[in-house]
Amino acid sequence: MPKHVVIIGGGIAGLCASLRLAHEGYKVTVIEKEQFVGGKIRQIMIGDQGVDSGPTVFTMSWVFEDLFKKCNENLSDHLQLTPLPVLARHFWGSDQLDLFADQHQSAKAIREFSSNRQAELFLEFCNMSKKVYESLEGPYIKSKRPSLTSMMSQLGASGSKNLIAIGLFKSLWDSLEKYFPDPRLHQLFGRYATYCGSSPYLAPATLMLIAHVEMVGVWSIQNGMVQLPKTIAKLAQDRGAQIQTNTKVVKIHHQNNLIQYIETDKGEKISADSFIFNGDINALQKGLFGDSLTKAVPKISPTPSLSALTWSINVPKVNFPLSRHTVFFDQNYKSEFEDIFNQKSLPKTPTVYLCAQSRINQEPEGANDKMLLLVNAPPIGERQISNQEIELCQQQVMRLLGRSGLELNLNSASVVRTSPTEFNQLFPGTGGALYGMATHGWMSSFARPSSISNIKNLYLAGGSVHPGPGVPMAAMSGHLAAEALMERQALIK
Repeated sequence: MPKHVVIIGGGIAGLCASLRLAHEGYKVTVIEKEQFVGGKIRQIMIGDQGVDSGPTVFTMSWVFEDLFKKCNENLSDHLQLTPLPVLARHFWGSDQLDLFADQHQSAKAIREFSSNRQAELFLEFCNMSKKVYESLEGPYIKSKRPSLTSMMSQLGASGSKNLIAIGLFKSLWDSLEKYFPDPRLHQLFGRYATYCGSSPYLAPATLMLIAHVEMVGVWSIQNGMVQLPKTIAKLAQDRGAQIQTNTKVVKIHHQNNLIQYIETDKGEKISADSFIFNGDINALQKGLFGDSLTKAVPKISPTPSLSALTWSINVPKVNFPLSRHTVFFDQNYKSEFEDIFNQKSLPKTPTVYLCAQSRINQEPEGANDKMLLLVNAPPIGERQISNQEIELCQQQVMRLLGRSGLELNLNSASVVRTSPTEFNQLFPGTGGALYGMATHGWMSSFARPSSISNIKNLYLAGGSVHPGPGVPMAAMSGHLAAEALMERQALIK
């Protein structure tokens, strides 16, 4: 009989693990509490249109190409990916700058926007960002459980030299100072820390590698990001995986350092040989699945990552030159992170990210603009956030957009707002934190647990474990959990 694996949570990590294991002949059952799989990759229906209301940027396509290849599939046979020539459009009031997939085209735009010297420094930054990524891809990103010692031993002389060159103990903000004397560009590239739910003033300098990841390629997926989890789920089901949605795991029963079975809200008791937990590790540590699971992962007290205040929108075409990914900056950048991480309040001067999902080039496809607006927020979803606090932030958002000429009515019936409170309900135990722990301090990357828990037959996957948050990283954690499980099964045999 094939070994049975139960996967708790149908987010991207759990789905990747389910596909890999089902392909290898395991009996796989995925339990998902929501109506649809995908976890943070989700849509909200507004009228008759689904608006992507989670991750919107698709990068590191090689992660999924590798998974599909291991399962005798081609990614391009299942998903239509369109490369984006414009990575993002940025506004500071009336000032506008596009960054392109072609870094020399970006340098030309920066030269016109700022100065010759700033364009030269940008190209130097691109070169360093690439070196940092190439140095860390093997020793950290693809590693099953990196430590500082193992990483340094694998880096070699050139890799170590690259990390020393950026200032290994510096914050991302401080390391960018030498490359971006123009404060607007300093702000723009510091924003990459928020991709990991972190503050650029506290995140390590190594996060500059995210700039290289984007320049390698950003794609849009036809019919939305939700096609990614849908496709992986279908391929897993084609190989025999069972996926139960609208089913909540209420307790994980544990005895003699083994998970015995899980109990669902429908009264089912499902036993298996092994289990993969695809959820935030805080839910285990807080005892949401039973007190005996609180020590399943090492006890750490990290700073929780950013949450968000979002607006999902479906309105008639707006008369504004939106790119697919557009960012609106306020001038007082540091106060945004002071408010979020120190004051635990919504920012008074927020940065606004806007994903115009109907647009690949400037003009929308169809009569309507489907948009997601996002403002960084503190993970305070376990307390009731006052309507007054949310309304004040919303007013600031509309003012900031208005300074660049974009007029939006966020009180419209065509808008659905989601706060940290709702995110905490969707992802229990997080307070609404969307990226696990914040990557603050140069050792923080090594604080995340690996896919192997303290319980023999329980494995971990998702953005709160190694290698970290973001769609490709979470997907990779699913690969690592499946491989760790298979390796242990091989040893048992």
